[in-house]
Amino acid sequence: MKIGFIGGGMMGEALMKGIIAQGEVSPSDIYVSEKSAQRVEYLKNELKVRAEIGPAGFIGDMDMVFLAIKPQVAASAMAEAVQGMKKDTLVISIVAGLTIASIESCFTQQPVVRVMPNTPLASGAGMSCYARGSRATAGDGARVGELLASCGRATEVAETALDAVTGLSGSGPAYAFLVIDALADGGVAAGLPRAMAIELAAQTLLGSAKMVLETGKHPNVLRDAVTSPAGTTIAGVRKLEAAGVRSAFIEAVIAATERSKELGRS
Repeated sequence: MKIGFIGGGMMGEALMKGIIAQGEVSPSDIYVSEKSAQRVEYLKNELKVRAEIGPAGFIGDMDMVFLAIKPQVAASAMAEAVQGMKKDTLVISIVAGLTIASIESCFTQQPVVRVMPNTPLASGAGMSCYARGSRATAGDGARVGELLASCGRATEVAETALDAVTGLSGSGPAYAFLVIDALADGGVAAGLPRAMAIELAAQTLLGSAKMVLETGKHPNVLRDAVTSPAGTTIAGVRKLEAAGVRSAFIEAVIAATERSKELGRS
């Protein structure tokens, strides 16, 4: 299978790393179109993929093509990519806010799947949601789902859910990194060395997430199991509630969701 990428930025790189790390596709079967010569050289040297300026040299041979560009340049990038593309090439968009209808108006023959992944794909722990376009079959969806699931978890959703997915799991790693940094600062303030504090904070979030996914229990149930009467944990939770941390996260997801909708209208 030959996979093309239109755009080799951070999210595109994360996808490539995840796919390569899981052994799904050889680096020599991944082709990348980038506008920056410096970025082309980086991708060649770092990931060992076939990178070049512009897609003309490879686009006609691709089985799948990922659109991994910024929304502002999507129209021109798609117009360039469709030239010479086979009609059965599966087009997969990870462009925030770009609707299936907009993509299909450019790729008038190809099946289209719209995806919202996140950067932990690069570590094999990504979360991706995808929606099929009018020409994409259940088999096309399964191909995309299997590829994404090799780098974490993947689930099919209605396109109407993708803005909220963007606000939660798409933008969510940034929220998690902020929490890790803040917890580490707390550890340093309490007397721990910085490196140890970061390790403790990161592993604590990782372990907590695994417990939620593996046990299937509601987070409140798992939190109650750690929160003893008049103990240390409830003292910390009380401070978090007083500071409005829960509400702040809710508002962050809603704000990111609304921004995704705005990008789709622009």
